[in-house]
Amino acid sequence: MHNLVRYIQQAATGKRVLSFLVPAMVVYGMMLLYTIPQVEQYSAGMKLFDLSPSGYSYQYAIELLSALGSTGRATYLYRQLPLDFVYPGLFAVSFCLLQSWLFAKSLLPDSKIFYACLVPLTAGLFDYLENICIVFMLTSFPNVPEMLVAFASAFTIVKSTITTACFVFLTTGCILLIKKRKNHNNQLIK
Repeated sequence: MHNLVRYIQQAATGKRVLSFLVPAMVVYGMMLLYTIPQVEQYSAGMKLFDLSPSGYSYQYAIELLSALGSTGRATYLYRQLPLDFVYPGLFAVSFCLLQSWLFAKSLLPDSKIFYACLVPLTAGLFDYLENICIVFMLTSFPNVPEMLVAFASAFTIVKSTITTACFVFLTTGCILLIKKRKNHNNQLIK
């Protein structure tokens, strides 16, 4: 782990952060503004699996899959999920590098908080696991195994929780940077 954290610290340059963050935000924007609304047209007002941070029951999953109909399921499978298989990797790398870059601006390189840069990688992993389960739910409907829904729901909850932690660490990095700059400016004034 230590070597991975050191590698991330070395890789976390401003240009590299932007080279992953910009495409991540473009893909995220495409999903939010284009593909998710397309799928939601068929969902009868029900939240999609990806957008249910507290998980969902087997009954809910079957109701959603039914409400989507064959066209909605195909839209989910062939329009939304291809982008959602690109996004977790971009998110994981960009937020990992961004956190490391922020921490490097205000902390010593041996600070243990740099291990928090691994959190986005874990979020990306659980997002992929969630997406794989969603693919299987969409393609196995109407014979969706209950265990598959249970795993999908658990992966959604874990992904959502870890993603929230990513934003907490990102906010922490911003606060540390602001404090360091404020202290630096106060010393210059004296």
